Amino acid sequence: MRLTVLPIPGVGPEDVLVHDLGPHTGSLVVGVDDGSLLRITPDGRRATRVASTGGRPLGLEWLPDGRVLVCDSTRGLLAVDLASGAVEPLVSTLGGRAMRFCNNAAVAADGTVWFTDSSLHHGREQWEEEMAQDTRTGRLLRRDPDGRVDVVLDDLSFANGVVVDPGGAWITVNETGAARIRRHHLSGDRAGTTDVLVDGLPGYPDNASLGTDGLVWVALASPVVPLLAVIHRLPPVLRRASTRAPAALRPSPRRSVRVQAYDGATGTLVHDLDATPQAVGDRAFHFVTGVREHHGRVWLGSLEEPAVAVLDGTRGTGN
Repeated sequence: MRLTVLPIPGVGPEDVLVHDLGPHTGSLVVGVDDGSLLRITPDGRRATRVASTGGRPLGLEWLPDGRVLVCDSTRGLLAVDLASGAVEPLVSTLGGRAMRFCNNAAVAADGTVWFTDSSLHHGREQWEEEMAQDTRTGRLLRRDPDGRVDVVLDDLSFANGVVVDPGGAWITVNETGAARIRRHHLSGDRAGTTDVLVDGLPGYPDNASLGTDGLVWVALASPVVPLLAVIHRLPPVLRRASTRAPAALRPSPRRSVRVQAYDGATGTLVHDLDATPQAVGDRAFHFVTGVREHHGRVWLGSLEEPAVAVLDGTRGTGN
């Protein structure tokens, strides 16, 4: 397994999308901290600014009409035309209240959008406060093709990455703060019920995506920090107080490069790809927040790095 880091002209490509449409087949699309969406060649040698959200793009997905669905942490859910740069707001408020932390999404074949709002109290800039305080106000939401928006799940611990089953049987949502993956059943005898697909993850799950291999791929932004688990057991007032402690005393993410892939029907771990020794050795890449498996290559995004990365030689790599 080889980790290749590709510098880009921007910071914080939180997610990475593979372009399989038209003349740009094989290129990548990322969003960076100045609001730009960039199209990047797979070798990283050319990057073109194709649009700007005017906010902070996080999760990216394709819409059925070829536009890119953008979860913008400050502007909400957007549809962006890469050819013209036009931006159409889809969801910016819920119940008359602005979204604080639109984070990740998945799109069903009929255009239904499943997306997360990570917190009612903290925006992206306060993600560390949300992790420590564990307000459990994250939500999984659904936008129907006619524009109606409903809350499907609430009381989630830092709701994050979303994957929808192509067959319409289930949807998964990552709870970053709880280091677990929930599954909500959409059809069959268990329709409308929710269970835990995977618990006790070795790291904090960020974005998720459905690979071309049909698996649920999950980015683990950092290994689990034991001190954070201790803080989560404290009363709310003490959890809030912990965020005012000196930086050296607060829990912080560790440098790592790790992603996993699960069978969405059974929760079976299929791949566990850990390139942390490569990342730590040369300080080249860390804080993996986005993952996209595309025909055996695994593309990685990072909220902090001025680069994307790719893992090659992963076929046949199990747990």
